[in-house]
Amino acid sequence: MANTLFHIAYKAQPDGLQDANTQHKPKFIAKKQQIIANKMDHSLSDNHTAPSTTMSKSSLYWFRRDLRLEDNHALQQALAAGHPVQCVFIFDTNVLVSLPSSDRRLGFIWHSLLEIRDLLRAAGGDLWCETGEPQAIIPRLAIQLDADTVYANEDYEPYARQRDQGIAAILSAQGKELRQCKDQVIFAKDELLTGGGKPFTVFTPYCNAWLKRLTPYHSQSREVPPLAGRLRAPAGVPAMPNLIELGFTQVEPCLLRPGMSGAAELLADFCQQRIQRYHEQRDYPAVKGVSYLSTHLRFGTVSIRQLVQFACFDGSEGAACWLKELIWREFYQQLLWHFPEVAEHSFKPQYRDLAYPNRQDWLESWQKGLSGYPLIDAAMRQLNQTGYMHNRLRMVAASFLVKDLLIDWRLGERYFAEKLLDFDLASNNGGWQWAASTGCDAQPYFRIFNPVAQSQKFDPAGRFIRRYLPELAQLDDQAIHAPWLAKQLPDGFVLGRDYPTPIVDHAVQRQQALALFGRQ
Repeated sequence: MANTLFHIAYKAQPDGLQDANTQHKPKFIAKKQQIIANKMDHSLSDNHTAPSTTMSKSSLYWFRRDLRLEDNHALQQALAAGHPVQCVFIFDTNVLVSLPSSDRRLGFIWHSLLEIRDLLRAAGGDLWCETGEPQAIIPRLAIQLDADTVYANEDYEPYARQRDQGIAAILSAQGKELRQCKDQVIFAKDELLTGGGKPFTVFTPYCNAWLKRLTPYHSQSREVPPLAGRLRAPAGVPAMPNLIELGFTQVEPCLLRPGMSGAAELLADFCQQRIQRYHEQRDYPAVKGVSYLSTHLRFGTVSIRQLVQFACFDGSEGAACWLKELIWREFYQQLLWHFPEVAEHSFKPQYRDLAYPNRQDWLESWQKGLSGYPLIDAAMRQLNQTGYMHNRLRMVAASFLVKDLLIDWRLGERYFAEKLLDFDLASNNGGWQWAASTGCDAQPYFRIFNPVAQSQKFDPAGRFIRRYLPELAQLDDQAIHAPWLAKQLPDGFVLGRDYPTPIVDHAVQRQQALALFGRQ
């Protein structure tokens, strides 16, 4: 099935990600990798007694944003129910139609599914893939495969909620059931509320409540029983479509190894002392300081329970800081659940009608990495070239677009949504509204990042800038942050020809932003 044209190129890892050393892993991380590596043998030869698959009825398990065969809550429930399980994935045309044909996320998903398919086949089953609208396909498959129950893990985005409500209603009319499980978060929906029974809209109280509520049970693995003998025989399973057949003819190389095995490799690498320095190194884009697991977490090739379990197990200051970042993710997830309107509008009503000038030429300069501010341009070129952007740079680039260029945050949010390999609606929206001061618990509108000061502080030697702006490689460590202020530039280098002059003056635009937001 694999077409060499679309084989993922494991190259150009994010800054600092190269040469991952996988020796000296913590024991339980090494064990996780071994489980994945040996999943085929585990599935085919196991001492557990497996139920018979001669029964006519089956159960459906529907993969969505949980592309793994271990520590998977809904899959665990499906396999434990007693009927042979048919695993299903739908390439949702409602989603695909809005994506460019080069979208690298489809490559990540496709190769992750390929790994799952091969493991299912080794255990006597197969992965049933179709392309179309889930509202039509899932109820049809439930009838076709005589499945009374469709198992799936919960998804909290507005489209997913509407989709699942519609499918549940159709299945109910057929005398069948959509049974959903909590899997992508530790606490979901109304599980964490204020003392007054209302949703949290400030992070610190939410974080404190989250930590107080956490018990070992919440991060305990939802162990999936052995697959052998529990899967529906692969009769009538359609061939998995390749990327060309899905309409993705120019998929760009993905910088991450996909699938469960890719997630296990990255987690093991992060666990080798780096997590203990996370709080010291996470803000420096030229340093290998973060986990690079966000894409795997987004598509569920790694379990949130496993990550929380490890952070608690490690117990270092760095691990505590990293755990806090995972809690920020859940804060935005619950915010989107309780206030789905934030997907389209500012959380703060007073900022919903801001008169942004929205200059198109400035927006395009920002998108292309041609603003004349080196750190901003390096960040945007990293995004365009790799599908990844360091978290510190996401904040700085977002602040620059909204408060220096005076462009509506939603235009920047949409661009990130198109380009980010790890795009997650809740986190992307929450991050943009934080930087734009329009969201809940956002930075105050008068806090405006100075792009030059941020560059000098977090990339002092210009290592990150030089990687993505090779035209500035010869500038010294002072000039590289603001070439237009340099007393001397390299011979032959002409500002405005070899690299743009700044499209705006930060000091002037800062006053414009204060005036714009201050009118509300």
